Amino acid sequence: MTAVSLPDLATGRPNAPDLPLPARLGWVESRHGRQLISGVVLLEVALVTGFAAVYRPFDLEIYIWGGRAVTSGSRLYLVLVQGNWFTYPPFAAVLFMPLAAGPALAARLAWELTSVAAFGWACVLTLRLAGYRPVRTTVLAIMAAGLLLEPVYHTLYQGQVNLFLLALVLADMWRIARGRPAGIGIGLAAAIKLIPGIFIILLVLTGRIRDAVTSAAMFACCALAGFAVDPVASRLYWTHLFFDTSRVAAAYISNQSPYGALVRILGGVGHVGSWYYAIPCTLGALGLALAARLARRADWLGATTVTGLTGLLVSPISWTHHWVWVMPALVVLVRYAAYGAAACLSVLFALAPLWWTPHSGPAGDYGAHGLVTAVANCFLFAGMGVIAYICLRTWPPGQGLLRLLPRSADSGDIPASDWT
Repeated sequence: MTAVSLPDLATGRPNAPDLPLPARLGWVESRHGRQLISGVVLLEVALVTGFAAVYRPFDLEIYIWGGRAVTSGSRLYLVLVQGNWFTYPPFAAVLFMPLAAGPALAARLAWELTSVAAFGWACVLTLRLAGYRPVRTTVLAIMAAGLLLEPVYHTLYQGQVNLFLLALVLADMWRIARGRPAGIGIGLAAAIKLIPGIFIILLVLTGRIRDAVTSAAMFACCALAGFAVDPVASRLYWTHLFFDTSRVAAAYISNQSPYGALVRILGGVGHVGSWYYAIPCTLGALGLALAARLARRADWLGATTVTGLTGLLVSPISWTHHWVWVMPALVVLVRYAAYGAAACLSVLFALAPLWWTPHSGPAGDYGAHGLVTAVANCFLFAGMGVIAYICLRTWPPGQGLLRLLPRSADSGDIPASDWT
């Protein structure tokens, strides 16, 4: 099957027909395919349920502790929990208060199973943005494969919040692609974990000013809610702590950001000076320029994926479980008919070979060691590679990067006014 051009996908056109699955994925719709996929998903959900019943996820324990401590003033940010700090905004701790009020087992089961449900909803939204009909078997197939990716199963293992944030952002981007009012999901996601705020910038760049204002207002309302519940902790967080990376181990191998890679290669945070700020600013500008270009071409899945990956590049801390944006990235590659690249990316993020490299202490974390360094930062390089590939597909060789044409060479008969 040959690749289809981006405008033909018509992801941003309200009445566009749904695309059929690529021919080589047709087995998904077969009887045996449906049975296999359903069985795999049921097994995965059973494993998640059993895991939640017997294990206390580390980060979820910190969340629950934050839900108890949020009404205790500065204690939220001045007391270590199992050797770690609570690093989220006070509003996030407010959201965890219901979990803290109930039985621990019920909280774990509810959190893990709703995380799986959120991931399923994110798969539905990704298919819609790609132009495919989200039939049950196709959604289950993406879920079955996605739950095998390290960022997804690591999120469940740690009891992290990333799958909820992914679903919130994708829900807003789907509404934007359909020309509907949006912004609440992005604002809420940014209020829980700051990095999704990069999508507000994308909204501004694409002229969705009302949606950007809605997102910013939602963020502000959530921050005020946190201040109302715990003003002392809120004042401490927003004046001193929200930009402080010293409260986490930036050199740890799980930090797959450019900052984390440089800290490991150069020998510690003391060797990364103020010159570093030029790197995330440059990466952010380039990534958002590409995302805005994709959005103008009505490719909202590409724009969303590039923006999500760019957020991971500009953040100083991007743990492996933050890289859940690999799921929509894989769908983008499949839509491009780049099956080999999609397969390689799937294997890389399923095996996560960065964990095979030395990472138990400074002797293994620091320095440049050739191929080992490349493997140790493989999520980072893979994310940059996906953005570069999308960029090449958006601006073919010979077309200037900054040459914004009213109509693209592959636009067919679709006028430029229909792309915006």
